[in-house]
This record gives sequence, structure tokens and C-alpha cells, in this order.
Amino acid sequence: MARKPVTWYIATPADGIIEMSRHAGTPVNLADNVGNVIDHPNPCRNKWYDESRFSYFRMVKRVGEALEDTGIWPITWPVRLWIVEPLGETGNWSQRHYPYRLLSHQIRVIEETDAHPALGPCGSDVLDVVQQQIPKQAVRWAADWDADPEGMRQREWNWEQCGGRACASGRRAESVALTMSHARREAAAQTWIEHLARRAVDQALADTDASMYAYSYAYGRAIGHAVAAQHQTRFDAYVLDALRGTGLDSPASAAA
Repeated sequence: MARKPVTWYIATPADGIIEMSRHAGTPVNLADNVGNVIDHPNPCRNKWYDESRFSYFRMVKRVGEALEDTGIWPITWPVRLWIVEPLGETGNWSQRHYPYRLLSHQIRVIEETDAHPALGPCGSDVLDVVQQQIPKQAVRWAADWDADPEGMRQREWNWEQCGGRACASGRRAESVALTMSHARREAAAQTWIEHLARRAVDQALADTDASMYAYSYAYGRAIGHAVAAQHQTRFDAYVLDALRGTGLDSPASAAA
């Protein structure tokens, strides 16, 4: 049976420019070159060493790692995802540690594709949590903490440390989710998801007087909800409820 052709991905900001090429002062715009071959504007002579901030094209075949090492900062959404074809000589830093990555000095831009899978197979659901659910709940989470810091601190400790028959401990659930992300080559996706969740909290609490500890609590709740959305088809309620912090809400907020 013939092997399925490998698909290679490059992620860019919304304007289509490879961010590292922008930093290097030699911007390469993939949006302007669909169907075209692009030669690297300043290729490294010693392959494959970083002789500048942009020494070669970097691409991945595991879409969940497409957001790794992009140079895009601050982490934001939307991004754009491109399918490319490496041309000429290719290389890799290490087949052992980066088997999903390829480096080249020439590419053909095949097409733009849906960017949501860069956040995992449930990327659309992750964005719904980040963009719709977290902004609505972050203020409540912060208010719960500031209304009863000591009580919430004890409640959070119990969640972190103490699992049960119906729900894993929070620390155990976080560890299992991170292990799954690495196993599925979605470590970059989870990192991006966590940053998006924190940013959503920052925006939601910007006009409040929430304490530093309330912010920290809201960050944890937001990340847990977003990562649960990432892995919703892989885990059962035992892990997902722990990630979402079931039992952490105060009786008042849970009934709201």
C-alpha cells in the first residue's frame, strides 16, 4: 500500500508574514505567494544552524505542533495556517527529538487551510471556551476568591490534592492532560491554549479591582476549562470534571 503523502504546515499571524522573517528584516508573505516557489532571502551557510533570526524555513507535519517556535508574540488569535511543500535539500535538528519538523531553504506555498486544528482536533470548541465562556465566568471566579480567600484556598488545596471515585485530583488531571498533549504531538497547541485562556482572563478582569490571588485562581480555572475542551473526546468525566474544577465553585456561584 502506498504511503500517504506528508502534509507540511507553517503558521503565521493574520497578515500571512512568517513572524521570524519579519524580525529578521526580510519579511516573507505566504499569503502573497500561494502557488509560488519562495527562496529563502538569507539562507544559512552551515546547515542547519541559526546564523540569524531567520536562517531557514521551519515546517511541521504534526498540525498540533504548528504553533511551536513561530516567533509570534504576544500569543493571540486568529493565526493563519499554510500547507507548504519543501523543495531542494532538507534537514532537521534531530530526528530523535524533532521527528515531526523539517527545515529547508526553498518552499512552495500550496494553500491556506483551516487554522483551528493547530489547537487540536477540537480547536473550534477550545476557541468557544476561550472567547465565549471564560469572559463570562472569570469575574465570578475572581469574586468568589476575594469574597472568601481562606475558604477558597482550602477548597483549591482539596481540589489539587484529593481525588475520589467520581473525580480525579486536579494535579493528577493536569498531569494526564499534559502527557496526552505530548503523546499526541499537541504540546504547542496546549501551550497556546493556556496563553489564550490567561489573556481572556486579563481582558475580563481589566476593569475590576480583583486581587492578585483572585487573578491567579481565575487563570487556573480558565486554563482547566480550555484544556478540558482540547481533550474532551479523549477523557471521560473523571478527568474532565477535575480539569474544569467541578466542586470548586461556591454554592452561590454554582447556582447562578
